[in-house]
Amino acid sequence: MENQERAQKLFSAVQPSGAITIGNYIGAIRNFVKLQGEYDCIYAVADLHAITVRQDPAALRRNTLELMALFIACGIDPEKSVLFVQSHVPAHCELTWVLNTITYPGELSRMTQFKDKSARHADNVNMGLMDYPVLMVSDILLYQAALVPVGEDQKQHLELTRDLAIRFNNRYGATFTVPEPYILKDSGARVMSLADPSRKMSKSDENPNAFVTMSDDKDTIIRKFKRAVTDSDSVVRYAPEEKPGISNLLTIYHAFTGKSLAESERDFAGKGYGDFKLAVGEVVADALAPIRAEQARLLADKEYLRSVMKAGSESAARMARRTLSKVYRKVGFYSGE
Repeated sequence: MENQERAQKLFSAVQPSGAITIGNYIGAIRNFVKLQGEYDCIYAVADLHAITVRQDPAALRRNTLELMALFIACGIDPEKSVLFVQSHVPAHCELTWVLNTITYPGELSRMTQFKDKSARHADNVNMGLMDYPVLMVSDILLYQAALVPVGEDQKQHLELTRDLAIRFNNRYGATFTVPEPYILKDSGARVMSLADPSRKMSKSDENPNAFVTMSDDKDTIIRKFKRAVTDSDSVVRYAPEEKPGISNLLTIYHAFTGKSLAESERDFAGKGYGDFKLAVGEVVADALAPIRAEQARLLADKEYLRSVMKAGSESAARMARRTLSKVYRKVGFYSGE
């Protein structure tokens, strides 16, 4: 892996904080698979980020293993990409402390996600919740990543990453690669809630019928799509402003079949919403079934998963240590070597 010459490094991470939705799959994980053929990809299970919200320790360990298995089941190849668990590489926390000293409180208090999470978890507004954007900056800068896949809700964090990289470079000399956003080609595939299509699909939604997870079985998936919000019209047509519910279902159908939105519309010309919702549920269930089966097979082989995590963390730690050593030297820490 390290001997291969790739054009650019690309970093991304996913939190193991419960069920992964089809929105996470379409918007992130599925694209990770495509990107590993074009870039030098580094993918992390972001367990350090997860504990900014209270976690049950046993559940966090289980979710970490399940997410690692899901990554591989979806097609991320540990031979092509560096795949690791964030807490296995201490340099993430070490760089965060240094970067904290060049980060201003106002920058962190303005973060949209800090405001949102503080409102949702009012009984646990902790410093980690405020500071985790700096940890996210460290995740990226440690690996000298030139590209970061970003959705709408992550743009603010990437802007902070760029600001801190430039600020450090200006103060101490060229140290960090200033990353650019990688805008995914299929930007139209933004998956919204099945219960309220004005909001993004989220596993933290109180209504379990609002989201579909990668672990849902076929009956559950079909049931959730049958209950999906539509409108009083009867025409299956892509019109996000007028028909947000139907447009969301068309987006999902398009994402899982590969058909264009126009082709997807034609598939349901003259058909009612009942047939349409059932068909969307079936294509999603059929696409997820082999992934679920492969994830279950991998989870039964914990030795293999442990070997992947060990190799991945060793690879990641080597890269991270190179950057951290340079940072420590630049800020003036005495190495004793």
